[in-house]
Amino acid sequence: MATTSAAKTALTNVRVFDGRELSAPCTVVIDGGVIGTDARGAQELDADGAVVLPGLIDSHVHLHDSRALEQLASYGVTTGLDMGAGPAELVATLRKVTGYADFRTAGLPAIGPDGAHSRFPGMPPEAIIRTPQDARNHVAARVAEGVDYIKGIAEAPGDGGPSGESLRTLVTAARAHGMKTVIHAASVGAFTIAVDSGADFITHVPNDGVIAETDVAKMAAAGQIAIPTITMMEGVLAGKAPTTHLFKSVANLHHAHVNVLAGTDANTLPGIPFAVQHGESLHHELERLVQAGLSPAEALRAATILPARAFGLTDRGAVEPGLRADLLLIDGDPLADITATRKIRNIWCGGHAIAPARHPNRCDGFGADGVPCR
Repeated sequence: MATTSAAKTALTNVRVFDGRELSAPCTVVIDGGVIGTDARGAQELDADGAVVLPGLIDSHVHLHDSRALEQLASYGVTTGLDMGAGPAELVATLRKVTGYADFRTAGLPAIGPDGAHSRFPGMPPEAIIRTPQDARNHVAARVAEGVDYIKGIAEAPGDGGPSGESLRTLVTAARAHGMKTVIHAASVGAFTIAVDSGADFITHVPNDGVIAETDVAKMAAAGQIAIPTITMMEGVLAGKAPTTHLFKSVANLHHAHVNVLAGTDANTLPGIPFAVQHGESLHHELERLVQAGLSPAEALRAATILPARAFGLTDRGAVEPGLRADLLLIDGDPLADITATRKIRNIWCGGHAIAPARHPNRCDGFGADGVPCR
């Protein structure tokens, strides 16, 4: 997939999503890699009333090569928040890739000695933490590698994950280094441990039941943020169990005013329970968030300004002068129909024009009836 170099472009007659509503038709200037204010000398592109969104942010992906960054970009996902990548040499190589999706990473996650993640192909022994001191050492090692935040894995009691004390120490050690923490929790029991760890973010919703009301209340009181990854969780449960509890958990979080971010767990790793396509899946996640009770505007905020603010990405997440020219031009009104985000005309990543993906006959992980396919 090719990109074109950053240039000065004036998008005329566009309606801008400002985080709440759509503006009247106006002009948005792409000036090099940022959003500008002066349209003089720019090449004009008449949008004819189309809608400009900030580039989308997927708050839970896994990056294995530069192809993932290209694929994210081709669906308007201009930032991917990686929740487990390695080795450090791979991350360093990916950081040199330009013109496609930008990313941040947790590097290697902290896992327990006997949990499900310890059996993933290629998971190095250094990921395992058995004691609070191991947790401190893990944070120090990741900080030395230059990661952007810390990731830990909570498992239900007895399932081989790190102890609650070790995860609390992981969070405390990360904060001592000025870093935020994300804790994985895919079961009701694990979710309680994740909430009690004090982590900034909890990713996934339980696949075995609804989040306990007490945990929802604790998250709201503590200002913890949820990344439900409905896309992954319904994929894991496909054909095995109903998925209504996934939507109930998200609805409960939303009603309690817990901030919910859009993340998919996009991955191509062998041994993962369900393969989620990079890029395409975020549009599916937006639709599922709306199904869970978020308004279309709230779902769009969950994939733009909210993750930008939550992860300290102050240069993106909105269509405003001076911010990165991460933009998505779509047909239709996404506030009336969230599926309009799929009707992509143009994409810009840091001012670089990206060719939108065109795969009309390809399964994006879900069939027309919403049932996962492969």
